Amino acid sequence: MARSGQHFLQIPGPSPVPERVRQAMDRQVIDHRGPEFGLLGREVLAGCRSIFKTSRPVVIYPSSGTGAWEAAIVNTLSPGDRVLMVETGQFATLWRQMAGRLGLEVEFIPGDWRRGAPPDAIEARLAEDRTHAIKAVMVVHNETSTGALSSVPAIRRAIDAVGHPALFMVDTISSLGSAEYRHDEWQVDVTIACSQKGLMLPPGLGFNAMSDKALAASRTNRMPRSYWDWAEMLKPNASGFFPYTPATTLLYGLREAIAILHEEGLDAVFARHHRLAAATRAAVRVWGLEVLCLEEAEYSPVLTAILMPSGHDADNLRKVVLETCDMSLGAGLGKLAGTVFRIGHLGACNSLVLAAALSGVEMGFSRAGVPHREGGVAAALAVLEGRGGGEVQTQAGRGRAA
Repeated sequence: MARSGQHFLQIPGPSPVPERVRQAMDRQVIDHRGPEFGLLGREVLAGCRSIFKTSRPVVIYPSSGTGAWEAAIVNTLSPGDRVLMVETGQFATLWRQMAGRLGLEVEFIPGDWRRGAPPDAIEARLAEDRTHAIKAVMVVHNETSTGALSSVPAIRRAIDAVGHPALFMVDTISSLGSAEYRHDEWQVDVTIACSQKGLMLPPGLGFNAMSDKALAASRTNRMPRSYWDWAEMLKPNASGFFPYTPATTLLYGLREAIAILHEEGLDAVFARHHRLAAATRAAVRVWGLEVLCLEEAEYSPVLTAILMPSGHDADNLRKVVLETCDMSLGAGLGKLAGTVFRIGHLGACNSLVLAAALSGVEMGFSRAGVPHREGGVAAALAVLEGRGGGEVQTQAGRGRAA
């Protein structure tokens, strides 16, 4: 059925692709062994380092974020190694399942899916590990299923406080390019990311950034790999090339996306995301609903997960909003299915787009018979206009001190 206007994609990724990025990808494929491609490859790889905030290598795979998860594991760990992970939500759970399938022994710190990874619990467990049997600590920075952001600097301090040598791996699949992140400064050993969220690209690229410590581990670990081998990637990457056919058109788009992020300025990008998130939470409070994340310091700038009133189905609301407003909202995942819906406010999202999205949610409540108070959109507008109190400044400034 034909619809007027545009579809609103307000899920927490894939995020809408900006017109500049789409146009950058609308090019003929070139010889991936020729000099023009070598220049593209060098520009893109250098640009990636600027986004990860690292001087060390970043590798790019034609893959999803799931592939980047696997690359991080198989390049650093060996079958039978023990790793420490935290149950922050659906994606931490899936990463745990992958680790188990690859032959790792996983200790999974339990969680309630409403908070980020607890640095104190990580520190306590590492303090008990006097033989250093735990080879890696693996956490999700922004848990896409719950809207809870873990403090990477605090977890790094927890590891250092007990002098534990474990590798530190962080999934930034839904946070890179939308939330402050500093691979080198925060002493992360492997950072995992993908293309279709804060980087504003279609799905299809996975990333690993690695420390010298991780590279040293990759030279001695015993996990089989071929496609994912960092060594095979890094050799041709030095000249801007890849060991197999790369996703050329996505690399054109990535170069443009990196340029867009730097034109706005990364600090401004992160402040915009915090402002949009604060406006969304202001709407939720006025509606009389509850944000899933319980800790204010852990509120995600990328998405907001909202609990439905008892007896009301989140998937029915999403269906009504899609059919009547042509807008897609994020579903509740795993054990949150049907009880939560998620509003994505990441990537190229701006104040006007968010205001329209929140209007669609408020209309959807009425049409789906969901009990709520009116005025959520007005409360969000007050925040977007700078009339909504001090939460935005507090949230936007907490990344480095967290």
